[in-house]
Amino acid sequence: MNYKEYIGIDPNIRFGKPYLKNTRITVSDVLGWMASGMSPNEIIADYPELTLEQVAACLAFAADREQKLSYA
Repeated sequence: MNYKEYIGIDPNIRFGKPYLKNTRITVSDVLGWMASGMSPNEIIADYPELTLEQVAACLAFAADREQKLSYA
């Protein structure tokens, strides 16, 4: 998945945090909801402006960022 189609970073939106394009929902919002036990379908039920692809893009973004971290 090319998460860059769905995720943007703009210093004028949510203080420059990665967010889902055409929303003000950050990647960390979505990841936090999932960490608290919400399923992708529950997130979409609460935020119908989101799609399953956008939720998956948040996971792909987080996985990519994790791969790039150095734990030295």
